[in-house]
This record gives sequence, structure tokens and C-alpha cells, in this order.
Amino acid sequence: MGKIHSMMDIGKRAMMNNQTSLQTVSHNIANKNVDGYSRQRVEQVSAVPIIEGRNQIGQGTKTAAVTRVNHSFIEKQIEKEGGGLGFQKGRTDSLDRVEQLFNEQNGKGLSFHLSEFFNSFRDLATNPESVSARTMVREKGSSLAQQFKSTHDGLTQVQRDSDHVIQSHVNEVNSMLTEVASLNEQVATAELQPGVQANDQRDRRELLLKKISEKMDINWAENNIGEVTVSTAGTGILVSGYNAYPLEAQVDPASGKMEIFYRSNPQASYIKVSDRIKGGEIAGALSVRDKSVENAKDFLNNIARTLADEMNAIHVNGFGLNNQTGLNFFEYDNENPAMNLRLNSVVADDITAIATASKQNARGDNAVANVISNLQFRNVMSEGTATIDEYFNSQVALVGIETQRAKSSFENQKNIVDQLKNIRESISGVSLDEEATKMIEFQRAFDASARVIKTADEMFDTVLNLKRL
Repeated sequence: MGKIHSMMDIGKRAMMNNQTSLQTVSHNIANKNVDGYSRQRVEQVSAVPIIEGRNQIGQGTKTAAVTRVNHSFIEKQIEKEGGGLGFQKGRTDSLDRVEQLFNEQNGKGLSFHLSEFFNSFRDLATNPESVSARTMVREKGSSLAQQFKSTHDGLTQVQRDSDHVIQSHVNEVNSMLTEVASLNEQVATAELQPGVQANDQRDRRELLLKKISEKMDINWAENNIGEVTVSTAGTGILVSGYNAYPLEAQVDPASGKMEIFYRSNPQASYIKVSDRIKGGEIAGALSVRDKSVENAKDFLNNIARTLADEMNAIHVNGFGLNNQTGLNFFEYDNENPAMNLRLNSVVADDITAIATASKQNARGDNAVANVISNLQFRNVMSEGTATIDEYFNSQVALVGIETQRAKSSFENQKNIVDQLKNIRESISGVSLDEEATKMIEFQRAFDASARVIKTADEMFDTVLNLKRL
């Protein structure tokens, strides 16, 4: 009788084990398209056998654990390369906008307005007394100054938009950090019981850590009870145990730009960590905002300042139709010449004040107008080694090269991440065909287990019916 009971116990455990396997297969199929999900499987082991005399009698199987198929090295690689991908994406998005500001093919850019301005002086040189030619010089000069301002404003807008992007990324990171802290608690609580693995919570937590890495560079480590500690910028602890310590994005009064601050507790002072963040989309946006855009502003200011100074040095010694002399053609503020470049108010109000002659009472004299028109071809930039056009084109080319390098790096990094994700999918991903095959296998095993119980029940009936014979 004891052996018949044992058969029924074996059948019962087998049915339960196969039912658990079928549930796990169903769970895998349901999570096929869930980002970051790792395929799960039921680990079955032989139950402890019993010894009868000289024989060891098997007791079927038992479920040891429900584990996830996961390769920690691949997960770490995806996280690391994802940070590089985020950095290149942040740079590419911002640099693409900077490049568009200097793209002459899309409209009449700064190079076009420079040529138009000098051409207007050439036209004026052919007829210094022409009212229409003088009006054209004034309009072209005003348009050129406005184009400098427009380009400078465009660069400033790129920086402002980068500030908004940085703030948005920080908010996303804070939200994910809070969820990671919550998952720490869920994992630690679930795994208090020996042998239990919090598979779904671990998958979600790993996915969040990857997404945070795409935003900014982080370091993390797991302790012996399943909690992860997340840090960034050298010493900034973002998650410890069940607590998250959010970052703060706010405008720094000193720079007027959006900066990222950290504090270890609500009573501590904020510490700026923007310059310590070296990876992810946030670092990419910071890099373009603080370096690439500032460099573009510098060369723009350099052109505006040099153009104005060289123009004024010539114009101040010339005479207008009204015999007025000693006038600058352009005015600007020293801090941001490109943003503040403008016509001299006297020239703007009176076109007869535009100097074309080299001496008084010489209405047909075009000497000064010729010198100004030839300024376009003089080496006045880069310590006398380049013309204004050459300098402008070389700087624009550098912006284009930097943008193309960023795009190329982004594509290369994307290919690396995609390849790693494909490897992960081959290891941890869910194959519907494979799961369907397993479903049939476990279903048949479940039916066979039920048949074992039925057979044991029939054996019981046979034994019980012996007394009636």
C-alpha cells in the first residue's frame, strides 16, 4: 500500500511540476515583446529517494527554482555601450542644429550677406554720387549686421534647447532612480525565502539601469541581499538600499546655464556635478552646449569684430558726400560683437555720410570705396593668413566635420549596441516556436502524470476488492 501511495505522490508532484512549467511557458509567451525581459525556465531535480533494504527507490521530481536565462556579461556590455550610444546621440542631435545655422544651401546665410555687402561697395565705387547705390550699401550693411545677430541668436537658442533637454533627461533619470529603489525593496523581500528568485523585478531593474546609462554614466553594484547601489560623478550616491537621491537641474546664476546639482541628503548643500558627467545623452548635450556652440560663437564674434574694426579703420579716414569724416561705419559692444553689431547711427540716418572719397569736396572720388570693397580679399583673419571668407568657410567646415564625425560615431555605436542586443536576444529572448514545442511537451507530461495517478487509483481498487473475492 505504501508503494501505491508513493506512486500517487510521484504523479501528484509531476502534475504540479508540469503545471508550473506550463505557467512559466505561458509567462514567457506573454512577455515576448516586453523590453528587457529574460526568458524563464523551471529547474526540476530528482526528489530525495527512499531506501528499502538494498534498494534505493526514486520519488520522482521536484521544482528547485524558476530561473531566468541571463548572461550578466552581455547585460553589462549593453549597459556600457548604451552609454556611449547616448553620448553620441546627444551630440548628434545638437550638432545637427548648429550645422544648419551655417548651411548656405538652405538659404541666404552669412557668407551670402558678406558677399552682398562688399558687392554693394563695388557698385558704389563705380558711381560714388548715386543715391540708390548708397541706399543699397546701407541696406546691405544693416542686413549683414542682422544676419550676424540672427546666427548668434540661433546658437544661443541651441544652448537654451539643450538646457531644456538636460532638464528633461534629469527628470527621467530621477523617476527611474525612484523605481530602482522600489525594486530593490521588492527583490530583497521576495528573495528572503531561500531558493526564490525575483526574476521579473530583476529584469525590470536591469532595464532601468541600462536606460539610466543611456542618459548619464553610472556605476552600480549589488550586495548579498539583492540590493543595488547606484552612483555617478565619482562619489554621488543616487540609490542606496530603498532610498533614491534625485539630481537637481537648475539655472546656475554664475553661468546662466542649466546645471546639474547633487546632494547626499535633504539637509546637505547642493554640489554641481555637471562637469563630472562624462557619458550618456546628458554629457553629449553638455559637450555641445559648452564647447561646440561656444566655439562657434567665438569665431562668429571674431569675424564680426575684425570686419567692423577693419571697416572702421578705412571708413574713419574717408569723406562722405557731405564732406563729413571721422565716422565709424559699424558699432558693436565688446562682449558679443556678433549679437550687437549695427550701423553707426549717423550712417544709418544719412546715406551721404557714407565715406567714398579720400579727400574733401571730391564727389566723384571712389578711393575709399575701392579699398573697402577690396577688404573682402585681404588677409585680415588668423593673424594675417586668411581672408574673412576663407576664415568663415574653414570654421564652417570644422563644424561640418565635427557633425559628420558625431553622426558616424553614432551609427557605429548603434551597430555595436544592436549587435549586442541580438546576442542577448539569442540567449535570453523568447522564441515562440520553442515555447510552443515546450508547451506540447509539458502538456503531454502532465497527461502522463495524471495517468500515473489513475493507474495507482486502479491498483488501490484491486487491492481493496481482494477481500470481496
